[in-house]
Amino acid sequence: MDEPRMTMATLKVLGVLLSDPIGEHYGLEIAKRAGLASGSLYPILARLEEAGWITGAWEQIDPVAAGRRPRRYYTLTANGAQHGWRALDEARQALQPTLHPQLIPGGEAPA
Repeated sequence: MDEPRMTMATLKVLGVLLSDPIGEHYGLEIAKRAGLASGSLYPILARLEEAGWITGAWEQIDPVAAGRRPRRYYTLTANGAQHGWRALDEARQALQPTLHPQLIPGGEAPA
């Protein structure tokens, strides 16, 4: 399986899922917490599920009794949690400013 594309939106979704790595999360909850529209969320969830980073399952409810449609809950896999933490760490490192010695007072100028 290929790794899913790591966009800022994908990293936001992973951040939500990793905030409770053993919990079950449904789409609207993830969308709200990640600040994403459902139109961009569900393709990300599909890619993460295809990569084996999450599993999805429909809840078993009676829609009439519950007064709503069934929700699809997503859960991180152990592999997904491991890859997710790594992806977030790599993104954090990539976004850190790089300090060049010549920009630091007393730093050495390039040779």
